[in-house]
Amino acid sequence: MKAGRKKVYPASRAYEEGLDERLKSPEYAIEYLNAILEDNDPDLLLLGLRDVARAYGFTQIAGSTGLNRESLYKALSKGRNPRIGTIMNVLSAMGCSIRLAPSKRTRRKAA
Repeated sequence: MKAGRKKVYPASRAYEEGLDERLKSPEYAIEYLNAILEDNDPDLLLLGLRDVARAYGFTQIAGSTGLNRESLYKALSKGRNPRIGTIMNVLSAMGCSIRLAPSKRTRRKAA
């Protein structure tokens, strides 16, 4: 390569575009959300649900939940505290459900 010339690489797709394509697979979306749940961070879960809703289409998910698109977007924003019913409706619209399993952490003793 000649001095002073930079190698030009082809433009790559935006991260969100690739993520959206992968999240359209229900199996991938479930694994994505399960990985997020391991962090036990409610804001991160909302952002993950928003990622999946974006991949499926906010309008489609909103219609399935009975919310309008703007309300759904707000409910899944960082710092929000949506009702558990809203979360369950969003998951149902995505073809997912919540299952409980024993945690890997030691349990606290009851008072």
